[in-house]
Amino acid sequence: MIPNSGPDDLPDIASVDDEDDAELAPDTGVELDFDAEQAADSLKRGARVIRDHWKHAPAGPGCYRMLGADGAVLYVGKAKSIKKRIASYMRVNGHTNRIARMIALTATMVFASTETEVEALLLEANLIKQLKPRFNVLLRDDKSFPYILLTKDERGAQIAKHRGARARKGDYFGPFAGVWAVNRTLDVLQKAFLLRTCENSYYDNRTRPCLLFQIKRCSGPCTGEISPEDYAALASEARDFLCGKSRAVRERLAAEMNAAAEDLEFERAGRLRDRIAALAAIQAQQGVNPRNTPEADIFGLHQEAGAFCVEAVFIRAGQNWGNRAYYPRADKALSPGEVLGPFVAQFYADRPAPRCVLLSHEIEEADLLAEALSARAGHKVEILVPQRGEKAELVGHAQRNAREALGRKLADAAGQQRLLEALGAAFGMEKPPRRVEIYDNSHIMGSAAIGAMVVAGPQGFVKNQYRTFNIKSDVAPGDDYGMMREVLGRRFTRILKEGEAESSDPDAFPHKPDLILIDGGRGQFAATLQVMTELGVEGITLASIAKGVDRDAGRETFFVVGREPFRLPPRDPALYFVQRLRDEAHRFAIGTHRAKRKKEFVKNPLDEIAGVGPARKRALLQAFGTAKAVAGAALADLEKTPGLSAATAKLVYDHFHEKG
Repeated sequence: MIPNSGPDDLPDIASVDDEDDAELAPDTGVELDFDAEQAADSLKRGARVIRDHWKHAPAGPGCYRMLGADGAVLYVGKAKSIKKRIASYMRVNGHTNRIARMIALTATMVFASTETEVEALLLEANLIKQLKPRFNVLLRDDKSFPYILLTKDERGAQIAKHRGARARKGDYFGPFAGVWAVNRTLDVLQKAFLLRTCENSYYDNRTRPCLLFQIKRCSGPCTGEISPEDYAALASEARDFLCGKSRAVRERLAAEMNAAAEDLEFERAGRLRDRIAALAAIQAQQGVNPRNTPEADIFGLHQEAGAFCVEAVFIRAGQNWGNRAYYPRADKALSPGEVLGPFVAQFYADRPAPRCVLLSHEIEEADLLAEALSARAGHKVEILVPQRGEKAELVGHAQRNAREALGRKLADAAGQQRLLEALGAAFGMEKPPRRVEIYDNSHIMGSAAIGAMVVAGPQGFVKNQYRTFNIKSDVAPGDDYGMMREVLGRRFTRILKEGEAESSDPDAFPHKPDLILIDGGRGQFAATLQVMTELGVEGITLASIAKGVDRDAGRETFFVVGREPFRLPPRDPALYFVQRLRDEAHRFAIGTHRAKRKKEFVKNPLDEIAGVGPARKRALLQAFGTAKAVAGAALADLEKTPGLSAATAKLVYDHFHEKG
């Protein structure tokens, strides 16, 4: 079954109709990796749970969820008939190791009926992305894609990078694989079409052209350096180019250049030549330039060493708009098609598909998935696995990129694992740490004080696990020890509360650290150790890093419980790794502190008044001009402010005229 590639590789029991008999044969050669007696008991218990739910399962299409004893969702599946589908889980023999573990862990099931199987497929993809079940194929990188927006504005079209909801009027071109692809394209489009990129507030207040006009990156519509008609013609050319009419645009520019040269307007001819060169440059930089494929998304999958990589390439308007590598989480026993199918379903769960989707491997229920994507996109979507021609070349290019990207990732992971092993050995740990947390503080004499936590693991820095702590206690200015006690106290308290909620997936990234590194000397180490002792935290190795003499890198002193302070050899890889971890924590702490300090610099006194939101604050500033004028206003004047009630006016007045 496409969206899952999970338990549906099992044959149904005899009572199931022939329409479900096309399942793949079970992999009976895989042995269970847990105790045989425990496995038998767990499988029987899980099968009984499933049988109890099977009695009341819907007979029509929909989705089902298998939940563990802790309430965590183990698996999400869809079926044309839920009752028939889950019947295959009621037996205790013939399952692969993965399916057997899933059945053994099942404590309850939840069903959701839909009108059609297409709706079930769409619901399943959304649930998988939202719940991230352990036994499903997961699309782990779910970032949105940037677009290029060419506005329709009476001031003159603006070209800009865009993410999020399409609230502004204009044409949206994309998706682009990343910000780098958008920036590169915008840079060339500026040179080729001389369109403005400035915001309206900046545009409306210009009295003379900005630097972009001087360096021939803008035609200067803000101050009338170009007529509205000519600027509209430039915007139309840019729109044609982004719509795929690049050849027509270049031919038109070439004709204008030749005409200008014949009229001896060499300066204008030179500008047109530069614009043509810019358009040629953007197409030359694309690497792959499809000739007969105007619109397609291409997915090439490569499998190696139990890992998967899917390279996505975006073709729009006959141009390559970038590629991005994804590393879905999937069981290594799955075939490429069983991974690629659910990956594509989740990829388009919250974005429309193009008219053509090219895949490197055949997937099951491709017609059903195409129907679902067509319903979501509002136009017909084809899913193809090309075998020859230009489309096959594009897929082959994506697969080569996937193979190279996965090779680099595996090499990086192997190097990271060796560093973690060296780090564990340096601090006397029995086994390499899987999760390392590094802490640092940042402040200026106690102002805008924050604590920062950086996390690293086998895959490198895990940035979605980074955390910041606003210092809440009344510590003395510059009391780093007090700040560290608060930060670690809050973190360890949460660890203790979450101790029972540890994921049942042994491959999941742990929420509890194996090693904690503190950027500080003996005092910071003592403060942290005190917090750990008071809270009774155990099983975590604590180390502190004191800067060397004259703060020289390579001469750091380390403090670890039960050992005398020590240094690592100057060329020890573990020392360089610790320096990288510390520098990342310092960078993150400094950046967060600066952002908080900047926010406090521009803080408005009106923000501190409870009950005064953005609309009322705007009304006050429009009426009085500044917050200082609002503070000095009489109650009668405040009551006359449009949009403010008498009660709100009294609230504002009392805030600035409190007695005492």
